Amino acid sequence: MKEYPVLGKKDTRSGFGEGLLELGKSNPNVVALCADLTGSLKMNAFQDEFPDRFFQVGIAEANMMGLAAGMTIGGKIPFTGTFANFSTGRVYDQIRQSIAYSGKNVKICASHAGLTLGEDGATHQILEDVGMMKMLPHMTVINPCDFNQTKAATIAIAEHEGPVYLRFGRPKVPIFIPEDQEFIIGKALMLNEGTDVTIIATGHLVWEALEAGKALAEKGISAEIINIHTIKPLDEEAIVRSAKKTGAVVVAEEHQVLGGLGGSVAQALSTHAPTPTEFVAVNDSFGESGTPAQLMEKYGLNAESIIAKAEKVISRKAIA
Repeated sequence: MKEYPVLGKKDTRSGFGEGLLELGKSNPNVVALCADLTGSLKMNAFQDEFPDRFFQVGIAEANMMGLAAGMTIGGKIPFTGTFANFSTGRVYDQIRQSIAYSGKNVKICASHAGLTLGEDGATHQILEDVGMMKMLPHMTVINPCDFNQTKAATIAIAEHEGPVYLRFGRPKVPIFIPEDQEFIIGKALMLNEGTDVTIIATGHLVWEALEAGKALAEKGISAEIINIHTIKPLDEEAIVRSAKKTGAVVVAEEHQVLGGLGGSVAQALSTHAPTPTEFVAVNDSFGESGTPAQLMEKYGLNAESIIAKAEKVISRKAIA
């Protein structure tokens, strides 16, 4: 099992903030809009450095999306910022009609996604956002795993022409992706080669997948671990190639089991390489208040659940 040393702990939203600041310095067309959550989105540094390119719209998320869409007509590259729940559920109509339909070059940057928003509870935790956004034509959906990858993704999407949904989170999590790791939209990142089971993970679950891989290796199980940071467009070639090699797949994500990465992986496999597959995700439930760690444990979004699903899917492979 390949070792990934922990380089520190930071929240992925801070990776977004640093990436946005770097973009501000290198690309004069980058502008930022925020819906009264500048500190939470770590957009302060951009606001301080480029006050003429920062727009505080207040608690008016729908208006923010309309403004962003209009700015693209003049050649600007707008990055919008608010919580994931307000970036998608509250403004889905505006995103669909004003941004996705006409392919506007808006970067929808969403913090506090999933259960790890924590104590704010179910009304603020969104577990349906990936499904909502990936269904929109023209929309690219990205869910990076740590601080370094989020910073790299933020910088990369400025060069991508078209709407992007960039999802990141609030808690401090291990940094394990090298700072100089190239971020290629739509290209899966192989973290560990294996032969017995493929673990496909995204976002905060990537680190849990690596932890699960180490525990499985101690049991004599060789896990291939793939970081799917881009959910749409999906790197089907990498997924199918790995599934054909191992014959068993586990998909892990901080999202509803319906509509997220798991559904996209299952669709790809059913079309190109039918393979026994298990899913680590929230099972048709809203969240609740609690610390991120408590919620990840209660809802089974951790290494232990990935291990259990891996052993289960390997047993299914043996029966088949």
